[in-house]
Amino acid sequence: MGACGSKQDASPKKSGLNTGKGKLQDSGSTAECKVVFLGDSAVGKSSISQRFCKNIFTGEHEVTIGGAYIQQKVQLKNGSFLKLHLWDTGGEERFRAMAPLYYRDANAAVLVYDVSNKQTFDSIRYWLNELDTKVKQDGLVLALAGNKCDLPESKRQVTLINAKSFAENNKMIFAETSAKTGDGITVLFQSLAEEITKKVSK
Repeated sequence: MGACGSKQDASPKKSGLNTGKGKLQDSGSTAECKVVFLGDSAVGKSSISQRFCKNIFTGEHEVTIGGAYIQQKVQLKNGSFLKLHLWDTGGEERFRAMAPLYYRDANAAVLVYDVSNKQTFDSIRYWLNELDTKVKQDGLVLALAGNKCDLPESKRQVTLINAKSFAENNKMIFAETSAKTGDGITVLFQSLAEEITKKVSK
């Protein structure tokens, strides 16, 4: 994987990124796309991004104010590369009004919940409703990530079967992940990159 860069409390306008409303951008031999993370606070959105890009996990929860930006390349099955511009949004209620600023020109959205907190899973329906128009108009690729799957089974409140069924019914890529151990992270982003490329190539 290529080098990463990150920017905390970033604004979409400050990044200089223009994803062209669902169209992949071509930067030399590497196509680029925008992916936004949505979900309740403390589910691990930032941690997933950090694990994927920098292979680190701090275990300390810091509230994302507005949004944070980081990028990483993924090599596709055909040998080409896709650069993912990852935008992590603040999950607290007071930041939800800002979310459209980040997902309006995205190619994909990763909706994250905590497998040990059913309320965060129930909140996924809110984000699906928020994204409904964009999915229908722009063909936004959706993924569902059940984070913290490393926790003991006794702490689990959302079963794998229920989550997979929910994802299938809503045409979402699905993966259970652990930002702590790294489990499922590569699978999630590899699947996402392949699906984005397939959808925009139609």
